[in-house]
Amino acid sequence: MRATGGLAAIRRGVAGLLPRVPLLLLLLLLGPAAAPAQAPAAEALLALRAGSVVSTVDGVTREASVGLPYHWDRVHAGRPGEARFTLPFTLAEAPAGPWGLFIPRVGSVFEVAVNGSLLQTHGDLARDHGADYAKVPIYLPLPAGLLRAGDNRLQIRIRADSGRRAGLAVPTIGPATTVRDRLFAPAYAWRFTGAVLLSAFSGVIGAIALGLWLTQVEPAGTGAGRPRRDRLYLWAALAQWCWALRVADGAIVEPPLSWVAWGVLMTACYSGWAVSCVMFCQHVAGWQDRPTMVRLQRALALIFTVPVFACYVALSRGEPFWLTAWLGVEIVAMTAYVCLFIGATLWRPTAARLLVAAVMALTLAVAVRDWLVIRMSDAYGETTWVRYASMLFGLALLGLVMRRFHAASARSRELPRMLAARVAERERELAAAYDRLEIGARAQERALERERILRDMHDSVGAHLSTAIRQMQSDQVRPNEVLHTLRDSMDHLKLSIDALQLPPGDVQMLLAGLRHRFEPRLAGSGLVLEWAVEELRPLPRLDAPALRQLQFLLFEALSNVLQHARARTLRIEAAPTDRGIRIRVIDDGIGFDVAVPPRALASRAREIGAALALQSRPGRTVVQIDLT
Repeated sequence: MRATGGLAAIRRGVAGLLPRVPLLLLLLLLGPAAAPAQAPAAEALLALRAGSVVSTVDGVTREASVGLPYHWDRVHAGRPGEARFTLPFTLAEAPAGPWGLFIPRVGSVFEVAVNGSLLQTHGDLARDHGADYAKVPIYLPLPAGLLRAGDNRLQIRIRADSGRRAGLAVPTIGPATTVRDRLFAPAYAWRFTGAVLLSAFSGVIGAIALGLWLTQVEPAGTGAGRPRRDRLYLWAALAQWCWALRVADGAIVEPPLSWVAWGVLMTACYSGWAVSCVMFCQHVAGWQDRPTMVRLQRALALIFTVPVFACYVALSRGEPFWLTAWLGVEIVAMTAYVCLFIGATLWRPTAARLLVAAVMALTLAVAVRDWLVIRMSDAYGETTWVRYASMLFGLALLGLVMRRFHAASARSRELPRMLAARVAERERELAAAYDRLEIGARAQERALERERILRDMHDSVGAHLSTAIRQMQSDQVRPNEVLHTLRDSMDHLKLSIDALQLPPGDVQMLLAGLRHRFEPRLAGSGLVLEWAVEELRPLPRLDAPALRQLQFLLFEALSNVLQHARARTLRIEAAPTDRGIRIRVIDDGIGFDVAVPPRALASRAREIGAALALQSRPGRTVVQIDLT
C-alpha cells in the first residue's frame, strides 16, 4: 500500500527537492543566459506524468490512477509483481517528422505499445529474476504513423522483481533529434558510459595498487623475519576492485548469477569497498599498529558481513527494508569514523591526511544523499552519485603514490651527498683513531725499547760488573783483567745509549758508532784498524731490536779479538750484495776451533735471521755476517 499521511508528505517533499538540487546549482552558475536556450526544448517536449495503472501483486489485481514517477518497492513494499500503465496524451496535429520516446528508468523488464501497437519488448515478462533493464535509460524511436492528431495512448507493461528498484519514471516524447540529443545522450553517458569508464578506471588503479604492494617491499629489521609489504597498497587494490565490480553492475543487464546471489555479491562489494577504504585511511594516518586496531577490525568485520546477510534476507523474503535499515546503520558508523579521522587530521595535519580527509568527507556526503534519495524517498529515475565520488579515492591514491615517489626521488638525489658526508665523517673518525693508535703504538714501542735497553744493560753491564767484583774479590787479583771487564761494561753502556738514536735499518750508522766507541780501545791494545766499509743502503726489515742484536753480535766478535786473538791487525769490511749487506770482521790472531764456535755469535745471528760463516786458522780468522 502507498504510504499516507504526514510520512508520505515528507517523502514527497524529499523526493521533489533532492533531485532538483543539481539543477538549481546549475541554474545559479549559468544565470539568466540559460533560460532562453531551454525554452524551445521545453515547448517541443511532452512529459507524461499521469494516467492509470493495473497492478498484480501476490495474485491480487488492483486498478488506480497514477502519478509518475512510480517507485515499485515503495508502493508495494518490495513484493514482486506486474503492472500495466496507460498514459494518455493529446497532440494538436500529427507529427511531420520522426519522434522519439525517452524513459529515464523502467523495469525490471518491460514492453512498450503506442495506440495499441507493440513498439518494443525488453526482456521476458514471464520470467522471474531475469534481466534488469532499469539500469540504463531507454530511447525508442516512434514511427510517424503511430501518432495521430488528437488523443493518443502510451502503454507500458512491466514486471518488477523485489529489490531491483523496479518502476517507471516520467516518459518524455518529442522530436527524435531533441529527445535523443538533449535527454537520452546525457543520461546514457552519465549512467552507462560513465559506469563502464569508472569500472575500467577502478580496475586499472587496483592493478597499479596491487603491483605496488607486490614490488614495494621493506627489508626486515634485525633478526629473523620476512620482508614486509606496505598494506596501504593492498587495501587500496581491494577497495578499487570491489568498486570496479560494483560499478560494472550498472552496465550488466543480464547478471551471470541468479538475482539473489548477484545482489548479495553487489552488497558484499559495496561493504568491502567501505571496509577497505577505512583500512586504507588507517594506514595513511599511521594507525595500523595501534592497540585499538583490533577492536576496529572486529567492527569492520561486522560492517562487512551483516549487510551481506541483510541483503540475502531482504532479497529472498522480498523485504528491502532490512537492507535499507542496515545501510543506514552503516552510514552512521562510517560518519562516526570520518568525523574521528577529520578531527585527528585537523589536530595533526599532514598533506596525505588532509587529502584523504577531504575525499572521505565528500564521499560520505554523497553517500548520505544517495541513501536519502534512492532508499528513503519516493523519487524514481535518479542515479547514485557515490559511484563518481568514489573515483576520488583512486585519485587520492595516485596523489599519495606520486608524493611518495617524489619523496623517494628527493632522497635518492640527497643520498650521494649524505653518503659522501658520512664517509668523510667516518674517514675523519678513522684518521683520528689511527692517529691515537699511532701515538699509542709509538709510545708503547718507545717503552718496549727502553725496557729492552734496560734489560740489555742489566744483562750485559750488570754481568760485567758482577764479573769485575768477583775478580776483585779473588785471592789472585789481576788488575788488567778487571780493567778489561770494566771497559767492556762501559762500551756496552755506551752502545746501548747509541742504539736509542739509530734509525731503523741504518747499518752504516751502526758501524760508524762501533768504530767511534772501539777505536780508542783498539789503539790502546796495539791493534791496527783497517776500515773498508762502503756506502750501504738501509735494510727496512732491521728494526730497533734487530739492530741491537746486530750491534751486540759485532760487539762479541770485536771483544773476542781484543780478549783472545792476540792479533796485530783488525780489518772490518762491509759492502752491499745482491740480496743485502755482507759484514766481515778479519784478524791475524791465533785463531780458534770453528767446530766449537762462540754460542753468543750463533744465537744472536739466528735472532735477526742473518747467515753466520766462520773461518779460522792461525794468522787469519774471518767472521762473516750476511744480512738480507
